[in-house]
Amino acid sequence: MKLILSSCDFSNGESREVIYQNLPRPIEACRLLYIPNDRACPEAIASDVYCVRMQEFGFTKENVIVFDHTRPDAFRNLDIDIIYVGGGNTFGTFDKIRKCNFDKDIIDYVKAGVTYIGGSAGAYIATQNIEHVLKYDDNNVEMTDFNSLGLFDGVILCH
Repeated sequence: MKLILSSCDFSNGESREVIYQNLPRPIEACRLLYIPNDRACPEAIASDVYCVRMQEFGFTKENVIVFDHTRPDAFRNLDIDIIYVGGGNTFGTFDKIRKCNFDKDIIDYVKAGVTYIGGSAGAYIATQNIEHVLKYDDNNVEMTDFNSLGLFDGVILCH
């Protein structure tokens, strides 16, 4: 199981280089499932704004798949190398993932060898429990079950 957890992910040059060095293959060959934050809506996803963002970091357009929580079945059983969960509001982002039952798929992908990259909120979501994040993020979805993906057994402090 390979996890790359960061507070600044691709947006910081030094962090980006460490990520590149730990990818399963060169970035232009990596097949990516990008799970954007809680503000992503189907219209924004369809506009390719998220795909363009990933291209700026070196991924090729044909290798970027942007997750849409309104259609989770379309993102199951993909042939991917990386799942990237970016920053944003931890509770809002995980709530969207959980409500469409894609949390189990993420765990299955990682157990099958897909590299998980978590940037800030995505890093928190990889842990066992996100309750400690209440000090940093607004619980705008009134989450009461703070158990998260459980990929990392520890506490992450990104902010």
